[in-house]
Amino acid sequence: MSDLFDILLSVSFWAAAIRIASPLIFATMGELICERAGVLNLGIEGIMVIGAFAGWMAVYLGAPLWLGVTAAMAAGMLFGLLHATLTVPFGLSQHVVGLGVTMLATSTSYFAYRLALPEVTSPPKITPFAPMDLPVLSDIPFFGPVLFQQTALTWAALICAGLVGFVLFRTPLGLAVRAAGENPAAVEAQGLSVTGLRMGAVIVGSGLMAVGGSFLTLSAFSSFFFEMVNGRGWICIALVVFGAWRPGKAVLGALLFAAFDALQIRLQQTPLGAHLPYQAFLMAPYLLSILALILMSRRAEVPAALMVPYRKGER
Repeated sequence: MSDLFDILLSVSFWAAAIRIASPLIFATMGELICERAGVLNLGIEGIMVIGAFAGWMAVYLGAPLWLGVTAAMAAGMLFGLLHATLTVPFGLSQHVVGLGVTMLATSTSYFAYRLALPEVTSPPKITPFAPMDLPVLSDIPFFGPVLFQQTALTWAALICAGLVGFVLFRTPLGLAVRAAGENPAAVEAQGLSVTGLRMGAVIVGSGLMAVGGSFLTLSAFSSFFFEMVNGRGWICIALVVFGAWRPGKAVLGALLFAAFDALQIRLQQTPLGAHLPYQAFLMAPYLLSILALILMSRRAEVPAALMVPYRKGER
């Protein structure tokens, strides 16, 4: 028990939790935008993979880090365009299209990797984003190392969450996007394009998902390897539900899952780790997240038109 308290009170634990949560925040915000507009994007897992690969490959070929992030976003938006085209104007099954996009994006990433680096046996490394060291702020006890010694992409994730919340709930554009996911007929009655709003939301949201994937290669691991996303996309879908389709609550959910993940890594190094198989620690964050999801989702209000195709003129 003392080991647990020591971990929970340590600076390194909370710094790691925020770092682990960063890619989840990007991708969760992207999924939240899609679902608020009425589209369930199950392509998130594959889009994160293609984002991780595109960002890493761009930097590996000599591009600056921020250009690598831009390349990742562009790749995600391209697959978002594919998803949006098939599900919005054509009205195809969002489940089937999303899973298809995940398989296509993942396979494309692996094929492109083997095509570009056929003789490589171990993933080449790049120079990733370095942790910032902000004067004065970094010297604040506890909060300094936790918050102000993160990489620029971590701060970008937190800023992104704030911008998504502001746009969705404080601007006419956000109102229109939310209305497209609640009552698309009312949006059409106002002379707005439901198709345009939904497609735009999916494309932008997919771009953010890909940036979340690029965090893994440009800020966390400094290289690309197969299975690196490791189910994070599916977790982000659950985080949207956990957050009741609100950015602030979704960010808290991402931090909660990240804290569970950081905790299980450290618990494996305690005496408890000698008595339990490591698989028990690996599955603990997911079990705790499922429990939290069950408790929180009972009060969640799903967007009324989520996964409901809309065709102009229909009532």
